[in-house]
Amino acid sequence: MSFTSLGLADEIVRAITDHGYTIPTPIQAQAIPAVLAGGDLLAGAQTGTGKTAGFTLPILHRLSTAAGAPVNAASQRPIRALILTPTRELAAQVEESVRTYGKYLKLTSTVIFGGVGINPQIKLLKHGVDILVATPGRLLDHMQQGTVNLNQVEILVLDEADRMLDMGFIRDIKKVLAVLPKKRQNLLFSATFSEEIKALADGLLNAPAMIEVARRNSTVEMIAQKIHPVDRDRKHPMLTHLIKTKQWTQVLVFTRTKHGANKLVEQLGKDGITGLAIHGNKSQSARTRALAEFKEGSLQVLVATDIAARGIDIDQLPHVVNYDLPNIPEDYVHRIGRTGRAGATGEAVSLVCVDEHEMLRDIERLIKRELPRETIAGFEPDPLARAQPIQKRSGDMQARRPQQPRSGGNTGARTAPAGRTGTGPGPAKSFGGGTAARPAAARRSGGRGR
Repeated sequence: MSFTSLGLADEIVRAITDHGYTIPTPIQAQAIPAVLAGGDLLAGAQTGTGKTAGFTLPILHRLSTAAGAPVNAASQRPIRALILTPTRELAAQVEESVRTYGKYLKLTSTVIFGGVGINPQIKLLKHGVDILVATPGRLLDHMQQGTVNLNQVEILVLDEADRMLDMGFIRDIKKVLAVLPKKRQNLLFSATFSEEIKALADGLLNAPAMIEVARRNSTVEMIAQKIHPVDRDRKHPMLTHLIKTKQWTQVLVFTRTKHGANKLVEQLGKDGITGLAIHGNKSQSARTRALAEFKEGSLQVLVATDIAARGIDIDQLPHVVNYDLPNIPEDYVHRIGRTGRAGATGEAVSLVCVDEHEMLRDIERLIKRELPRETIAGFEPDPLARAQPIQKRSGDMQARRPQQPRSGGNTGARTAPAGRTGTGPGPAKSFGGGTAARPAAARRSGGRGR
């Protein structure tokens, strides 16, 4: 199957072809016809599957070919498509995808969220845009100030809806839904189908088409996963040992807390390993700079917290390390999904101490497999070591408390357009995950979901 056979406009296919892509991923092959048909859609797709292009491409087609499509790019127009995402980084990725694949169309788009001044966004909205990408909190700010008009929205997308619920955005989402036209197309994308997601879908979607391209909570088969048992105070020396002996040049490391991320970067620096941390306390400019350096290869190690787990799309990322296991088992899947994207191979290594054995059991129950253990010579764990309580919540985890609906959206990654990931062998090229969105997108965005 090719993109041409999916019925997309010639201008869109031309933009895709410009990047050398000809074959849609499974989620794109199923979602694009469903969206073009005009009905509601409930799609289960993890990050790295190409889901962003799965909805941006058909939205671009529908808006550009529908009656009343803009005659020229300069004319003022109402917002016709609204895409809500949980984090600023994902919002930047989505809007970049819209601009990349809509470059031959007379459609306009912008992205709005917090962390930067609201006035430049107000100016952009005043001119009118066809497609608005936003985080819920900042969109509510504009709604309260009367600087955004949503009464002509034809298509609504909730991207990574499960993450939005995790981060407490359900109240914000309901406030947005209340002002949208009753007659519209609704598209809901989620990596998992929890009871909360099913309830949201039941209230939002009308006889939706249903797509699920991967087994729920599955871990990508292209990723080699292993556990390295180690004492808690030997994790940092082990990580340094692994990076140096295996000559890893690009490593994404996940820690449980923001303080732990900062401390690890400091420790690695003393070992001569360049690293930067990405988490909720870092400014948008610092996160953008860190990810750009990591992507271009000048930064060897990027250390991130759980909230950033879904926001990082790096082309051909070879190694992910769980320095700390996540509090929530599903986050293990999202973390290691940063590698092994779009047919590429990857390696996910977890450094597990005695304190985390219960977490490891929960992860293995979720993914329905036992992960192989490999003890590293010189780092054998003390068999008599006793488990100590683990801090269950860091500042980042606050965003996931339902009673604090406006605190989320504060990740530390900067992402890029879905559809720019590595490919397998052969001349045909399919696209999935993404590369880092260009800095211009960051300058127009930022913030904590509000």
